[in-house]
Amino acid sequence: MVAAVFVAPYLLPTTVRFLAAALDLENVALGLISTDPLDRLPREVAAGLAAHRQIADCLDPDQLTEAMSSMGPVDRILGPLEELQVPMAQVRERLGVSGLGVEAAANFRDKERMKSVLDAAGVPCARHRLVGSAADLWSFSAEVGYPLVLKPPAGSGSRSTYRLESDEQLAEWMRWNRLSESEPILCEEFMVGREHSFDCVFLGGEPVFWSVSRYYPTPLDVLQNPWIQWAVILPRTLDGYGEIERVGPAAISALGLETGLVHMEWFQRPDGSAAVSEAAVRPPGAQFTTLISHAHEFDLYAAWGRLMILGTFEPPARRYAVGAVYLRGQGAGEIIAIEGLDTAQAEVEGMVVDVRLPPLGTPPSPHYEGDGYVIVRGDETEAVEEAVDAILANVRVLLG
Repeated sequence: MVAAVFVAPYLLPTTVRFLAAALDLENVALGLISTDPLDRLPREVAAGLAAHRQIADCLDPDQLTEAMSSMGPVDRILGPLEELQVPMAQVRERLGVSGLGVEAAANFRDKERMKSVLDAAGVPCARHRLVGSAADLWSFSAEVGYPLVLKPPAGSGSRSTYRLESDEQLAEWMRWNRLSESEPILCEEFMVGREHSFDCVFLGGEPVFWSVSRYYPTPLDVLQNPWIQWAVILPRTLDGYGEIERVGPAAISALGLETGLVHMEWFQRPDGSAAVSEAAVRPPGAQFTTLISHAHEFDLYAAWGRLMILGTFEPPARRYAVGAVYLRGQGAGEIIAIEGLDTAQAEVEGMVVDVRLPPLGTPPSPHYEGDGYVIVRGDETEAVEEAVDAILANVRVLLG
């Protein structure tokens, strides 16, 4: 029997899905540490837990250590959130639990440190600098030129990320943002090309599975334009992505991962070369875990739990092309209507495999994922692209 502990500050639906999948593993006794109380879980999920501890802060390694120690010997520690990876690694080292260590976890979490490691390993990535003063920021902008990207060193999901196009925008950013040696910002060259994700499973230091997803428009464009409904395409085949098949695993190896799932953002430049933007040692968000599951006709939620707890992974074949449209409200106020569903449905009939529509009368989500989504699947990439275009052209979430 393997004793594992799942860490989840808040018991949100996607987190509960990962937890429920891990509970289905045979010969595993699974405990849970959360900030939310146990009654936030569905009754059948809570009933399967071997133990539960509620703590004030799941990002505090001292609280995590105390809670895990009270559960008895632990063989594995896992959690799907990016912010958890360093504190969980600290607890592993304190308790002698195998898995991702502090050095590797910090390589993935600290974006400036990450790019320094990638530079040293010869992995192509954007020029970058961690700056803590206005003089350093102006110096970097003069050296690299515009556009520039500014982001927190330990950010995730494109949050608090800005693209600046001119000296005027840089000066305006500095008017409203604090900059100091104790609170530096990561400055990066804005890379030109088509932005993608690279989701890769490592087992024993070797890549055993990978998937590519194509964004349009880019996540940064979506953040800067809240009205944009964006989409993701998982092509039917991975032909033409040989460069990231080489660069992606090289980056993951350099960052120090032995076993785990990495979600990487990367750019395919006009000449076909690949450049890494950043990587996180966690399952992908924004429904990407669901998209990969549909493309390969398997359950990546369960496969991730099996990988992290039992150290096994059976690579599935890619069977379909998959696309997702993320619905975002148009206007201001609460959600009052969803238009164009009938027209879109007529054009994509038989291809919809998952859908979540926002309830009327609710405020729009501040998250870049938007207020709902539609996922389509088909045998050919072109058919999925056409279905995605039809949804984007017709469906509108109206606010008022």
